[in-house]
Amino acid sequence: MLDDLRTARLHLCRPTPRDLDDYLAMHRDLRVMATLGGVRSEEHSRQSFQRHLDHWVEHGFGWWIVRDLATGKFIGRGGLRHVTVESPDKVEVGYGLLPDYWGRGLATELARESVRVGFEVLKLPALVSFTLPTNVASRRVMEKVGFRFERDIVYANLPHVLYRLISPANYGTRRMR
Repeated sequence: MLDDLRTARLHLCRPTPRDLDDYLAMHRDLRVMATLGGVRSEEHSRQSFQRHLDHWVEHGFGWWIVRDLATGKFIGRGGLRHVTVESPDKVEVGYGLLPDYWGRGLATELARESVRVGFEVLKLPALVSFTLPTNVASRRVMEKVGFRFERDIVYANLPHVLYRLISPANYGTRRMR
């Protein structure tokens, strides 16, 4: 069910080993990786991809491979994943697109669908999203989707800003930490 979704302009599909080359190419792009904390080794990127595959097996959801709905062309990755930010474990909305697709509202479309799935399908009480403090575009996406800045954090040994969104079903209940 969550393996293959479509939005107005995006095809979101569960990653498979066939997607590795696209994923690695994205991780070699200096502009993309500048927004994600810097270029990493190919081995690190391969391990990251494997963690995404494993997450799907363990949880039944994860980050999708994102393709242009009209052309089928790879444009990025993103979705929902368990992440430990400080503690305890949280579910993150994440997104990363190739630069040719920036500024078109596609990251917002992906983030909105991720939030919908998180709250309506998975019935999660809250979601987090975070980025480098300098990534103004990513912060804007979070805010458009309804996330609110919560605090500064350190993630992967880098400063980040943490945003949170509480499920509408949980408004008025205790704040999730």
